Amino acid sequence: MASLAGKTLFITGGSRGIGLAIALRAARDGANVAIAAKTSDPNPKLPGTVHSAAAEIEAAGGRALPIVCDIRFEDQVIDAVTRTAETFGGIDICINNASALSPTGTEATDLKRFDLMFAINTRGTFLTTKTCIPFLRKAANPHVLMLSPPLDLQPKWFKNHVAYSIAKYGMSLCVLGMAEEFRKDGIAVNALWPRTAIATAAIENVLGKQLIAMSRTPEIMADAAHLILTQPARELTGQFLIDDSFLFEVGGVTDFTPYRVDPSKPLVQDFFVPDDRPPPPGVAVIPLTLPGS
Repeated sequence: MASLAGKTLFITGGSRGIGLAIALRAARDGANVAIAAKTSDPNPKLPGTVHSAAAEIEAAGGRALPIVCDIRFEDQVIDAVTRTAETFGGIDICINNASALSPTGTEATDLKRFDLMFAINTRGTFLTTKTCIPFLRKAANPHVLMLSPPLDLQPKWFKNHVAYSIAKYGMSLCVLGMAEEFRKDGIAVNALWPRTAIATAAIENVLGKQLIAMSRTPEIMADAAHLILTQPARELTGQFLIDDSFLFEVGGVTDFTPYRVDPSKPLVQDFFVPDDRPPPPGVAVIPLTLPGS
C-alpha cells in the first residue's frame, strides 16, 4: 500500500473531527503534519485544540507542528505556511478542511454569520492554497484537497441555506479552476465529500445529537483522503469525489459497516450529494431533513 511517510501535510482546522482523522491517518505512515487551527484553549462544546491534536499525531507515529492560525487573516496564513516549510523542509500536501456551517434560510442568516462563512470557506480556501502553491511546485507528488461537495446546481441544495451553499460551493469552484491552472505544474487539486453525515462535535452542535447515531465516523473520510493523496498527482486531478464511492472503485472496499456509528440505525445522507452519484452496492441512505425543509 502506498504511504505518506516523510510527506508534509498542511491542514486547516485540523484540531478535531475530519481534519484530525486525516492527520492521524497520515501520522500512522510517519508523515509530518502541521495543524493550523484557531483553538488553543479547550472548549466544552468543541473538544480538541492544536496542542491536543499535535500530541495525538506524535503518539500515532508522526511529527507535528501545532500552529494557532485564523485563516481569515492573510498574515497568519503566510506565517503558518512559512513556518511549516521551514520546520519540515517543504510542503507536499495542502488540505483545506476548515469550514463554517450555518444552514439557515436567507432571513435567518445575519451578515456576521454570512461574512464568517465566506471568509473561512471560500476566501480561506483560496488564500491557503495560494500561499502553499510555491512550496507545492517543489514537491515530488503535490496534492491540494478541499473538503467540499461536487458542483451540482439543483435549487434543492440552495433553497434552505443559500448563504452556506454559496460559501461551500466556493471551495469547489476553487477546485474547478485551480486543477486546470496548476495542471501544468503537476499539482493535483481535488475535492472530497462524504455521502453520509459524519459524527463530529460540530455536526452534533448544529444539527442535533440524534443525527450522530445515523452517521459514519470521520475515519471513512480519513481513509478516502489517504487513498487520494497517495495517487499520482498527474493522474488524478480536478475530481469531485464521494468517500465511499472512491474507496469502493479505487480502493476495493466492499464492507462499510466498520465506519457506522450505530449499524442498527439507518444512514442519513449528507447535503449536496448529487442524484447521479449512487452509493456502492449494499449501501443505503435516507434523506437528511432539516426543520422547515
